Amino acid sequence: MDLRDYLRILRRSWILIAALTLLGLLIGGAASVMTRPTYTSNTQLFVAIQSSGTVSELQQGNTFSQSRVQSYVRTVSTPVVLQPVIESLGLAETASALADRVSASTDLNTVIINIEVTDSSPVQAAATAQAVANSLIRAVDTLEKPRAGGTSPVSLSIITPAAAPSAASAPNTRLNLVVGLFIGFTLGLGASVGRTILDTRVRGEADVRKVTLAPMLGGVAYDPEAAQQPLLTQAAPQSPRAESFRQLRTNLQFANISGQAKSVLITSSLPGEGKSTTATNLAIALAQAGQTVCLVDADLRRPMVNEYLGLERNAGLTTALVGGTELNDLLQPWGDDNLYVLTSGRIPPNPSELLGSPEMKNLLERLETAFDSVVIDAPPLLPVTDAAVLSQHVGGVVLVVGAQKIKEQDLEKALKALDMVGANLLGLVVNRLPLKGPDAYAYSYYRRDDEADVPDPSVTEYTKTLPETVHEGAEFDDLLQSSGRPAQLFRRR
Repeated sequence: MDLRDYLRILRRSWILIAALTLLGLLIGGAASVMTRPTYTSNTQLFVAIQSSGTVSELQQGNTFSQSRVQSYVRTVSTPVVLQPVIESLGLAETASALADRVSASTDLNTVIINIEVTDSSPVQAAATAQAVANSLIRAVDTLEKPRAGGTSPVSLSIITPAAAPSAASAPNTRLNLVVGLFIGFTLGLGASVGRTILDTRVRGEADVRKVTLAPMLGGVAYDPEAAQQPLLTQAAPQSPRAESFRQLRTNLQFANISGQAKSVLITSSLPGEGKSTTATNLAIALAQAGQTVCLVDADLRRPMVNEYLGLERNAGLTTALVGGTELNDLLQPWGDDNLYVLTSGRIPPNPSELLGSPEMKNLLERLETAFDSVVIDAPPLLPVTDAAVLSQHVGGVVLVVGAQKIKEQDLEKALKALDMVGANLLGLVVNRLPLKGPDAYAYSYYRRDDEADVPDPSVTEYTKTLPETVHEGAEFDDLLQSSGRPAQLFRRR
């Protein structure tokens, strides 16, 4: 992953990172509050060798004292030094327990011993440190005294008396907060990276690009009201959702620059990615641009187009394929534009065989001859083979990718299924994209509330070019004749 990937992870998971960072900060603060304060008192002793003072003796004494200092440091934590301290101060603890609160050290190449004592009371800490220093002086004097008698050649002197500390040495609140903040941020960043690696859901265009380099025809912005109002005509003209389908319409025209793909199959990898609403709204957008459009509901397992548009479903595609009714009697006009819908008809027991039959191919050829564009809503690719079979009879395929709904491996399988049958993949449409954030695709600008809605220029221009009889409610056959369409194929229901 490069720097942009990490920045995208930060933007996607900033809430998780902030939450864990705050949690670490709170834990650090709680640890400081709940920890009982302790105080540390220090004292220092100087180790000297008693000699006559000649240069040679001083050098020998200095070397001797440095070699013995480490032994004196270790002696501090022994019962020889600590037991007299317990008896003199009347402490209710053992020598081993006191040793946990006493520490001694020395700097390299020096003869100074540092003694530290911690206690919950600052006065008690100072008294114990002073007692340990005095006890060490007596213990060394006893241990170093010659057996033959006489004085000890080593002398320890207190050079820094113990004093009661004015502030607690622990807890270090500032350090705890900094450590908690750092640990929380590190855990948040690690959890975000781990979740990104383990979670292979497609969230935006960047995730799609990991799987395929196919053209990105557009991204449909997420609209919470789309579940109740899925149609393009139900959205505000300047809304991001409406602009998304206009952009999809434009990009699809550029993807089909040769004009050979008059029939476009809309499918997805799995159910629930929004391919039916995408197909329906794409057909509406094409009709608003002045094209004559036929929307075919070829999802013979879970048809939805009739529910979105409020049309009759019992007579439709399957009726035409079995030869029960003429095609022109099955097309249902919808809206004020040249949009005609061929619903699914009754659900058959053999959808794949019907969609792959010669009758289906002939039907699509007739529709391509009569209409500028034919938009086909097909079942998803992975659960059934209907879309793969039907893709061989159409001019191009558009694959809808539902953000947060599909994983990268499923998208890869769907693309391989289309490649195996030699389908002409025009591009992909990412659905349910957020309006803001690292995965946002749509760009929009906002007008003032007092400005009037501006109609689609393509629709206005097309309306100006229509014959006056159309505005007056001319019959469908007159419209077909004026547009050059074979009127004998279709008539108004």
